[in-house]
Amino acid sequence: MKIKFTILALILLLAYFSCNTETKTVKTADLILLNATVVQVDSATTFPKQFVAINGRNILEVGSMEDAGDWKAKETRDLGDAFIMPGLWDNHVHFRGGDSLLQENKDLLPLFLAYGITTVRDAGGDITPQVLEWQQDITQGELPGPRIFTSGPKLDGDQPAWPGSIKVTDATEAGLALDSLKLIGADYVKMYDGNLSPENYYEIIRQAEDRGMKTTGHMPLQADLLEAVEFGLDGTEHLYYVLKSCSPVADSISKKHPGYGMIGALVDTYDTILAKKVFKQLAEKEIYVTPTNYIGHILATVLDTDHSKDSLLNYIGPGIRKTYEGRVKSAERARASGNSMRSITEGQFMSMIKPMQQAGVPLLAGSDSGAFNSYVYPGESLWGELQFMVRAGLSPSEALATSVINGPRFFDVTTAYGSVAGGKRADLLILEKNPLEDINHLQSMTMVIAGGTVFDKEKLGELLESVKNNSQ
Repeated sequence: MKIKFTILALILLLAYFSCNTETKTVKTADLILLNATVVQVDSATTFPKQFVAINGRNILEVGSMEDAGDWKAKETRDLGDAFIMPGLWDNHVHFRGGDSLLQENKDLLPLFLAYGITTVRDAGGDITPQVLEWQQDITQGELPGPRIFTSGPKLDGDQPAWPGSIKVTDATEAGLALDSLKLIGADYVKMYDGNLSPENYYEIIRQAEDRGMKTTGHMPLQADLLEAVEFGLDGTEHLYYVLKSCSPVADSISKKHPGYGMIGALVDTYDTILAKKVFKQLAEKEIYVTPTNYIGHILATVLDTDHSKDSLLNYIGPGIRKTYEGRVKSAERARASGNSMRSITEGQFMSMIKPMQQAGVPLLAGSDSGAFNSYVYPGESLWGELQFMVRAGLSPSEALATSVINGPRFFDVTTAYGSVAGGKRADLLILEKNPLEDINHLQSMTMVIAGGTVFDKEKLGELLESVKNNSQ
């Protein structure tokens, strides 16, 4: 009896421990980053001693290093307390130049990654079929480059300013143009003001709104930005059109000066009280404004700056370098005729940044890099734009938000982008220094992760070398 009782007691004891001992399930990932200091741009805060578990193109989990032992991975990297933030978005770039510049455009894609840019918004060009192919190849990990959101061809009048644009001269053509963009899978609609009429500009916006398509771009200067907003406009590129809305005598000025010749008078009559009202309306309607002040500075000073020694010029193919002559010659003609529009607008546009941000206008960081835009190099120019945002009065976190927060917001993809968190895309930037303290700390970048693919210093160096070799 005593033996039976002992055996029974042992069985009960084992059963007790079996039921009360917690069994830990080990979770698996492709890559785990250890000892990361997570930078959350939206709250301007950092969280040290974190791990980031990545599987394929997505982040599975972000948590305290105390819980990192619950994970196993094919690859583990110790970041040594380095800072990790979402990959940058350049919200205004161009791929263009026709078939002769097709390969040179493609060769520059890795240059974006070398500057931590994991997503770009292509603002229209004339090589759309190829851009759509790159978009797919990059998403599938077959081509090194940033994820691409594209407008496809621009919409303009019957005499387009840029090759490859779709002509819109009436309501029927507006509808056909929008249907064609939807058919090819364009992510948004980009309008241009070569000679697009105000009436057709409004019509494009109206019909795009009916189709659920986002609209942004240039505006015919005879049109009214706030009227376009009422029709459903989602954004505006550059600050000329916001500037016009901030002059109480803009209508009379535009009658005397039908084109960009009105800009000087608009600057002279800029009204800060009216501007506050305009900014409030833009904020209430969530109109995305892309200032592009960096390219404005480059083009305003292009005749007084020796760009022949630019370090990145050697990474640009000869065909694209040749297109840079156009802006230089244009600046020479402007100076000879006494036109100083770019110099006049530079300070004015910079002064508008902080008030717009304070009013709640969603600003977008965009470089306007691409063929024909002289010495505005892919990658570096976005860093320049962010630096100009800070010079204009934004904090580093506010400037970064114009890239990594507002870029996803424009496309309504914030569930996948904008922060370092579980469920987000594994598009990440690793830095030795805190970018919230100084925007120039972007230059301390040591690693980029794009769609789950790791580009460390060595790999980034190889990418840069390939770009440089291809440009020769």
